[in-house]
Amino acid sequence: MDFSSKLLENAVNEMAQLPGIGKRTALRLVLHLLKRPKEQTTQLAQALEGFRNEIRLCSNCHNISDTELCEICSSNRRDGSIICVVEDIRDVMAIENTAQFKGFYHVLGGKISPIEGIGPHDLTIEDLVQKVAGGGIEEVVLALSSTMEGDTTNFYIYRQLQKFDVKLTTIARGISVGDEIEYADEVTLGRSIVNRVLFANSLKGL
Repeated sequence: MDFSSKLLENAVNEMAQLPGIGKRTALRLVLHLLKRPKEQTTQLAQALEGFRNEIRLCSNCHNISDTELCEICSSNRRDGSIICVVEDIRDVMAIENTAQFKGFYHVLGGKISPIEGIGPHDLTIEDLVQKVAGGGIEEVVLALSSTMEGDTTNFYIYRQLQKFDVKLTTIARGISVGDEIEYADEVTLGRSIVNRVLFANSLKGL
């Protein structure tokens, strides 16, 4: 692809680094921005810069937040005795959209995946164990995707938390095997949260 401008080429190359964005799509997006008022492009650049420089992780659940504690963890209307374990913020958003879960979350930051070089210590599993060990937690809901990596992570967490007096459950298999949580429709996901089952029972078919 030949460019008449080095500035245009640089912008396209940077845009093309985003997932799912090829060179042609990147060119179309960059040219669209060029046609818009300069103020809109400046606002976009400022929003991205502010997001990158000022965003933080909630000190309690590791969700993306603007403050030390995210809105969910700082709410006095949530049930602090229940923790829902998820992969990332997209899963938090998906479950929150169902309006069926009123506890707190714990964001792992990924799933165990030896192929990708991600082990238990690359995730926030140890923080979860310490949280449960501290007491006050009655139930931990394992809400990871029903993929091989998700099942492996669920089982690892199950083994780590077995020694504690805590109820370990998993979302019902209304979610098809191999599906990611974030892509499930709200009704199916909501029912899976409400009809969660003991994790130990889910192992019987394995």
